[in-house]
Amino acid sequence: LNRKCGTIQYKQDRTMAGDAPRKRSFRKYSYRGVDLEQLLDMSNDEMVELYGARQRRRFQRGLNRKCMALIKKLRKARKAVEGTGEKPEPVRTHLRNMVIIPEMIGSIIGVYNGKTFNQVEIKPDMLGDYLAEYSITYKPVRHGRAGIGSTTSSRFIPLK
Repeated sequence: LNRKCGTIQYKQDRTMAGDAPRKRSFRKYSYRGVDLEQLLDMSNDEMVELYGARQRRRFQRGLNRKCMALIKKLRKARKAVEGTGEKPEPVRTHLRNMVIIPEMIGSIIGVYNGKTFNQVEIKPDMLGDYLAEYSITYKPVRHGRAGIGSTTSSRFIPLK
């Protein structure tokens, strides 16, 4: 079965219903036609070619010292739990404009939203996106709840 979602393709192997008990089949992830294993082996220059125009421009202008420091911290956190099978320690950052690269996959990042650090676990689906997309900065509006001054019926609210 071949499904296409925007620029991300998933391939899933199915077994026949008449065979022995069905084994669970996992999705094979690919970003713009390139498998995850190949993405991890690619150099940054090759990876940049797969990104959209805005992300390409960002990398062509160069990553600043703060971005490189974040990547170093992520490497250090991942190296600390390399053989244990546990998740790495969260790394806090204010860099909401950082583009997610394949090296970050599996890391946990605390992205600052102006008030708190929201923990984001980086998954392959997030490649090419910004960290800010996963840490909302506002509390969504909840419509339909009457408050003071909303209608004439809510004008009188007894104090006791």
